[in-house]
Amino acid sequence: MATETTTTAAVPTQPIVPAATERPERGGERGGQGGRGGPSRGPRRDRNAQREEGGFKETVVTINRVAKVVKGGKRFSFSALVVVGDAAGQVGYGMGKAKDVQAAILKGNAHARKALVKFPIVPEGTIPHEIVAKFGSAKVWMKPATPGTGVIAGGGVRAVLEAAGVKNILTKSLGSSNAFNMVGATFEALKLLRTKEDIIKLRGK
Repeated sequence: MATETTTTAAVPTQPIVPAATERPERGGERGGQGGRGGPSRGPRRDRNAQREEGGFKETVVTINRVAKVVKGGKRFSFSALVVVGDAAGQVGYGMGKAKDVQAAILKGNAHARKALVKFPIVPEGTIPHEIVAKFGSAKVWMKPATPGTGVIAGGGVRAVLEAAGVKNILTKSLGSSNAFNMVGATFEALKLLRTKEDIIKLRGK
């Protein structure tokens, strides 16, 4: 007796693809909006931030934070070194202290405007002669330069010279690199500058 066999074609089965789950978006790339998913911290304060106000150019040279340890914890205050100048041979500097950064800068600006120094600038945009001055442990050397040289200086010295309107000059720090002392030494050097006409008058010729 013959047996009857039946064959059934294999039906291809499609792979089961799990549904895509949405991941919460992260904060962005490192250095973008918040780094590792955190919120954006906003722009950093530039140490040599500049702004124009009342014809004077204000430059914040440095901001220091001071912590005072008291019974309940720590109290923080800030000191700001500010330089102001009119870019025409008049410049001043001052230091402000307050519990807030903005208040410290405003105080420093006010003190700088009360201590303005005027010095001669020759038509080439440089100083009349070579000069060396000392303030505290800082010592600054400055020398006239030809047009196109630029301001060869750094730190507080550069901030003072640019605010004063000097375009070409060579400088070198010969002592401490403390910003407060370097700015003070730069101002001592500017106070000692004399033109040829000033020397003639002093000699009575």
